[in-house]
Amino acid sequence: MPPVWRGLPWRELTTAAGLGLLLAGATRLPDHAPDAELGRLVLRLTALIGALGLAFLLDDPARNTTATTPVGRPRRTVLRLAVFAPLPALWWAAVLLLIPAPTRPALGPATLEAAGMAGAALALATIAVRFTPTAEVGRGAAIWLGTAAAVAVLVPNRWGLLGTSQDPYWAATQVRWAVTLGATVTLSVLWTPEPLRGRPRRHGSRRLGPSGGRLSG
Repeated sequence: MPPVWRGLPWRELTTAAGLGLLLAGATRLPDHAPDAELGRLVLRLTALIGALGLAFLLDDPARNTTATTPVGRPRRTVLRLAVFAPLPALWWAAVLLLIPAPTRPALGPATLEAAGMAGAALALATIAVRFTPTAEVGRGAAIWLGTAAAVAVLVPNRWGLLGTSQDPYWAATQVRWAVTLGATVTLSVLWTPEPLRGRPRRHGSRRLGPSGGRLSG
C-alpha cells in the first residue's frame, strides 16, 4: 500500500482537483447566486477538469520493471484504484457544497455525468496501457478526452450528452450518460489484464530427433 500511494501521480491529480475547487467556488463570488443552468455548466466543466486529472491515474514510470513481477496488472490496478477512490468522492462532495443551493442543479444527473467523464478518462488510460508500451499514458489520454469533449459540444442535444433539464430530450440524455458509464467501465475491466502471448510458431514440418537429426513430421 505505501509504495502504491507514493507512486500515484500526485502533481497532476492535485492540480486538477485544485482547479476544480476554484471553479466551483467562483460561483459564490457574485452578490446574487447564478441560476441552476449556469450551475450545471460549472459542474460539467469542473467534472471535466477532474476527469482530465484522472487520465493520469495509471501513469507508472516503473511499468517496464513491475510488468515482470508476480503481481499482475489487474491486481496492481485494483490496488491503485482502491487506495485513491475515496479521494475523488470527497472532492466531488466538496464541489457540490461549494455551489450555492439556488445554483446547484439536481445532484443525481450531475453526479452521473461526472462519473461518466471519469469512466471515460480511465477507459482511455486503460486502452493506452494495454496497447502501447508507454509508461506514462496520462497526457495522451487527457488529449483524447479533451477532444471527445470538444466533439460533444458540437453534437445537437437531440443526440448528444449536453442537454439541459428544459430540453424534451433530457431523459434520453441521462440514458446516454448511463450507457457511457457502463461501456467505459466494461472496457476498463476487459482491457486491464496483460495481453496473452501468442503460441510460438513452428518453422517447417520437421522436428529434431533425440540425437539432433531431423525427423519428418
